Formats: sequence, structure tokens, C-alpha cells
Amino acid sequence: MSRDDLIHLEGVVTRMLGGGTMEIECDKGLKVTGVLSGRMKKHKIRVVVGDRVQISVSPYDTAHGLVTYRLK
Repeated sequence: MSRDDLIHLEGVVTRMLGGGTMEIECDKGLKVTGVLSGRMKKHKIRVVVGDRVQISVSPYDTAHGLVTYRLK
């Protein structure tokens, strides 16, 4: 699946779970478990509770996603 096929959502990080996983509450009321994407790890971008983030979710499984961008 390519990046163009993913669904892009915005939300707020509500909780940090172990192993770099975080719980994100989307604007539409959906709760998603997300991990940092490889580019964010490479450039050492930190995400903490309360940050607004953009996540990419597969249309087949909307419970998990990749955090692709930290919004201002």
C-alpha cells in the first residue's frame, strides 16, 4: 500500500504508552494507537502529551496509525 492510499487524520496525544506508542484522540472522536514514523525518529522530533499531530491510518485497520507530522 502506498502513502497515497492512507487516510490522514488530525488529533491530540492523550497518553503515552510504553515502547514509543501513544494514544491519540482524533477530531472525529476516534481513538487511535500510533507510533512515530521513521522520518520523525531520524530527525529526533519529540512528541509529548497535548501535542496536535497528523496521523496516517490504513483504511483496513483504523485502530493503528503512524504519526507523520507534529502540528504547531
